[in-house]
Amino acid sequence: MASYVVMEPPGRKGEAASNAVFVRDGFSLVAFLVPPLWLLWYRLWIEAALAVAAALALGALGEIAGFGMTGTLLSLLVSVYVGLEGAALRIAALRRRGWHEWGVVEADRAGDAELRYLAEADFADSAVEPVLAPSPQPSRARPAGPALGLLNYPGRA
Repeated sequence: MASYVVMEPPGRKGEAASNAVFVRDGFSLVAFLVPPLWLLWYRLWIEAALAVAAALALGALGEIAGFGMTGTLLSLLVSVYVGLEGAALRIAALRRRGWHEWGVVEADRAGDAELRYLAEADFADSAVEPVLAPSPQPSRARPAGPALGLLNYPGRA
């Protein structure tokens, strides 16, 4: 199952549920294959410019230094980075625009994630609040923070 980070737009609560954005957490094949186009599709202008500049700089560095094919392979690292961290870049851009994180939903497809989110959002708006049981062993909980990537994935421990 994939996990989807649910981002709600700034504004009223009623509109937030209908305009929420679901960002799939994980590797993106399209972002790996065509990083600048993927970044531009999600309106990540600065990140797209930086990705193109980094790929060109690494390719040129390899040609100038006489590395040959190694320079081209180095520019492939930009594609790997965008494929792995594209979701985190998108979430960071939404936060800069004033969106806030509602939480994380696990589902097989985006449609299922939307249904689970809407069910939870309707439950959260009702007068009955869910009772959460305390963690059985709070001392063994891991601190939240970046594990492998450079950016933090919200909702992951």
